[in-house]
Amino acid sequence: MKDICWKGHFAMLSANVMWGLMSPLAKAVMIGGAVTPLVLTNMRIFGAMVLFWIASLFRKPEHVPSGDLLRLFGAALLAIVFNQGCFIFGVGLTSPADASIITTSMPLWAMILAAFILKEPVTAKKISGIAAGALGAVLLILGGNDGPALKGDNPALGDLLVLCAQFSYALYLVVYKNFVAKYSLVTIMKWMFTYAFVCVVPFSAQDIMDAHWSMLDSAQIASIAFIVVGATFLAYVLILFGQKNLRPTVVGMYNYVQPIVACIVAVWWGMGSFNLVKYIAVGLIFGGVYLVTTSKSRRDLIGDKAADNNV
Repeated sequence: MKDICWKGHFAMLSANVMWGLMSPLAKAVMIGGAVTPLVLTNMRIFGAMVLFWIASLFRKPEHVPSGDLLRLFGAALLAIVFNQGCFIFGVGLTSPADASIITTSMPLWAMILAAFILKEPVTAKKISGIAAGALGAVLLILGGNDGPALKGDNPALGDLLVLCAQFSYALYLVVYKNFVAKYSLVTIMKWMFTYAFVCVVPFSAQDIMDAHWSMLDSAQIASIAFIVVGATFLAYVLILFGQKNLRPTVVGMYNYVQPIVACIVAVWWGMGSFNLVKYIAVGLIFGGVYLVTTSKSRRDLIGDKAADNNV
């Protein structure tokens, strides 16, 4: 890999840091029982939709033909509706530890799908990087489970739903890798979140009406504001920027940053501590990201072959 898009890497790192912060903050919001996971998801989607439409008012309008609007509907299903929906219902049926470990499969799905759809090479370096990152993430997750695991009502179905969530997002990254370059970030995101809101609101309407809004304190309201503005609106802008500039497998590798952030927050809040295993885990994750980032892409291999032919 000859050129490194540092802006793309910074965008992916920032987005996944915010997603890592979202997990403990969302738990703090929902622990009081005022809002359900489905309500919080709907707030994320609705809030982001409104913010993207407001942002679009300050940009030159872009015409999106009906065919591309249909493709954006498909993107919304894969990246938002199926991804967030399957994950939320899956976590409710299985243990948080199992769900966290299964999320490490996303970069593997991205590599496999990119190989089949985009003809990206599956190199030993890339496989080693994904394996190192996955091992590091699992070590972090298992190292944070100091108490007994919370088993869900249907662990097998829950695990399958969480796995479907990872597959759905990886498929979005690969299938829409080239399409997202056609329009601005704001145009793509405003339509995706609009479609997602239309799909989700019928399932969450009753939960929204039953929510105990008066039970939310100022800290929980601030957490919701961060989840909507930071971990959704800004994070999806950064993700799309990274998707435009990085390969799907590299984008997927940054998924491993989230357990690092969650671990740091747990230590900061006095709910855990760093030890040698966790330091090794962090090293494995960033080492894995480096290996995948520096592995050769399809373009690199084509360039090398052309250079050999010219010798």
